[in-house]
Amino acid sequence: MLSKVYSSATFGVDAYVVEIEVDVSEGLPGTVMVGLPDAAVRESKDRVRAALRNSGFKHPGRKITINLAPADIKKEGPSFDLPIAIGLLASTGQLRGSSYGDYIVLGELALDGSIRPVKGVLPIAMAARGAGRRGLIVPGDNCAEAAVVKGIDVFPLGHLVEVVRFLEGNLSIEPASLELESEFQESRKYGVDLADVKGQAHVKRALEVAVAGGHNLIMIGPPGAGKTMLAKRIPSIMPLPGLEEALETTRVHSIMGFMGPGRSILGTRPFRSPHHTVSDAGMVGGGAYPKPGEVSLAHNGVLFLDELPEFKRNVLEVLRQPLEDGVVTISRAVGSITFPARFMLVAAMNPCPCGYFTHPTKACRCTPVQIQRYISKISGPLLDRIDIHVDVPPLGQEEILSDSTSGPSAEVRERISRARNIQNERFRSQGVWCNSQMGSRHLRRYCRIDSGVRQILRQAIEELGISARAYTRILKVARTIADLEGAGRISESHISESIQYRSLDRNLWM
Repeated sequence: MLSKVYSSATFGVDAYVVEIEVDVSEGLPGTVMVGLPDAAVRESKDRVRAALRNSGFKHPGRKITINLAPADIKKEGPSFDLPIAIGLLASTGQLRGSSYGDYIVLGELALDGSIRPVKGVLPIAMAARGAGRRGLIVPGDNCAEAAVVKGIDVFPLGHLVEVVRFLEGNLSIEPASLELESEFQESRKYGVDLADVKGQAHVKRALEVAVAGGHNLIMIGPPGAGKTMLAKRIPSIMPLPGLEEALETTRVHSIMGFMGPGRSILGTRPFRSPHHTVSDAGMVGGGAYPKPGEVSLAHNGVLFLDELPEFKRNVLEVLRQPLEDGVVTISRAVGSITFPARFMLVAAMNPCPCGYFTHPTKACRCTPVQIQRYISKISGPLLDRIDIHVDVPPLGQEEILSDSTSGPSAEVRERISRARNIQNERFRSQGVWCNSQMGSRHLRRYCRIDSGVRQILRQAIEELGISARAYTRILKVARTIADLEGAGRISESHISESIQYRSLDRNLWM
């Protein structure tokens, strides 16, 4: 007897419907599975057999053929356990009725028949809604995540027996409901605050400027100066994400299985801090059947690279495309997959291999050649995409012992949001969303300078060795500083502050 059950799988950041055909016929006992299943899918036959028997059902001792369509796309993961079990029960007459064809079914089966959570439920729920199915049957732990999608009924179930009773009409379950707006507002809280950081007022100012204009930033300072602590608080001063942004971010984390039980949506900006031993595939995504990397997990948030010169050269070079385009495209034999990757790059590094060059009290053990070799590990093309370089000195005794705090993140975020609103209005319908993305045409139009500003820039080029590429970065940052003050034109004070944020361009480091 033949039965058809519908499930779903992910491909990139999207999902598609999978039709599972189960045929039980006369012949030598055995199970044949076709449709490009991976090892985890092929092993489902053993999990399903044990789950059926331990749930009081009979496993057919006949020839079983299982087809996963479309047959030309690789099927991955254990989420097909439950629909395969339902197909076997329907094909052997142990499941009465045909309502199982009205639902998208997914879930991993434990050997006792209980249903375990799976990855990618949010994009799967979106695909189920688009497919016009009556509802979605999911593991209980994935309920909140699936219920985010409106327009489709979500039924959370915890055991194979419950699923059978529900499909036969012997168990009444109300569709899961979620107050998305209240859940979203509740999830928009950060556990850290910029006011936690003592001192470093000029660095906090640099962070404010960087976030306001969407500028990439690098912090240079000795160990223990607070670079990592400052970086972790950058998401808390970024404008709060809207619902659409939050859904974009949640979808990527859902595919990787990072949501966790009971979590429905990510209302905060993501912060990703990969170790310097990360591979290029781990950074931008990859594999035979590509999965998102760190740059996609940081989408709409912050990618923090601590000890930047310690990263492999090839890993840093692969960042160039996502920094430029806001997406990362991975080509494999199965096709090309594009993952979102619009993030703010924040890096930190020591000023030299030992870490104490320019330290006020500790002596540096490095030679000038060692320092130059250390700095040169960062390639020019990557450094070209970092607008702000800021020195982070060690805290003095008085700053460490002081109880005074700076403004909280909410206060800084409000100023940044006002500056972002100015930029949104300025670049409306121009394909640009912040000052860091301005091209030559925008610079000529929005970064006009008078003779006083021009004289300061001329002096900086002559005395500090400012390069041509640094010149455009200085103008962009100055435009952001002016926006923070609500000024229409770039003034001398704006350009002077912007020049201070180019530490690595000075002869001191080179």
